[in-house]
Amino acid sequence: MTVGYIHSTESFGTLDGPGIRYVIFMQGCPLRCKYCHNPDTWEVGVGKEATADELLSDFEKNRGFYKDGGITVTGGEPLLQLDFVTELFIKAKERNIHTCLDTSGITFSKKSRDSYVKLLSFTDLVILDIKHICDDSHRFLTGSSNKSVLEFAKFVSEQNIPLRIRSVIVGGLTDKEDDLIKLGEFIGTLKSLKELEVLPYHTMGTVKYKELNLPYPLDGVPPLSKEDAVRAKEIILKGIKNIRKS
Repeated sequence: MTVGYIHSTESFGTLDGPGIRYVIFMQGCPLRCKYCHNPDTWEVGVGKEATADELLSDFEKNRGFYKDGGITVTGGEPLLQLDFVTELFIKAKERNIHTCLDTSGITFSKKSRDSYVKLLSFTDLVILDIKHICDDSHRFLTGSSNKSVLEFAKFVSEQNIPLRIRSVIVGGLTDKEDDLIKLGEFIGTLKSLKELEVLPYHTMGTVKYKELNLPYPLDGVPPLSKEDAVRAKEIILKGIKNIRKS
């Protein structure tokens, strides 16, 4: 039995997949996104230890509320604990629980393809964050290349797993029209795409940085308006339409 390192859980999540969900925030993340609002999830190998059975028992306490929902595993980066998430999802499907994986895809490697195939065979939905379509800009935003992220997106689509793409729009960093068109054109190649979610950048995470005595990387960058987020989504959709017409 595998033990997972858990940052926290949320009993009635409504933003991380369909319906009301039991959300598990895994501890540990290799990315250092400049707009991350959970810097307390970065450190690896710490947090509350829990087994899949313990988490599922907690889910069962309120199962009646989750009849149209299920379990979402997020982070941090849940795929840092691939074996644990796989065990959790296997046991969840034995109980007929809808499973959702919310990930950056940053850990994906073709060398470990079989392990990811196994996980996805027990996954009902993947929510994938694409921080930036351009590799240099992705490195600036997160400290890492986006190559594994884009490869993971293609892989999920090839496995025919329903896919929701999520993108955070930050004024002056991720809102350039040419980049948004390119993002849309990439997304348009993903055959299992079910939904596009565009989120406006917010500053609610700054409190945690102060608590942890960390400098906030985007200090002074204002939150994005809902109107600008809608505009960005329209541009991305234009890119999707461009590629699907050709």
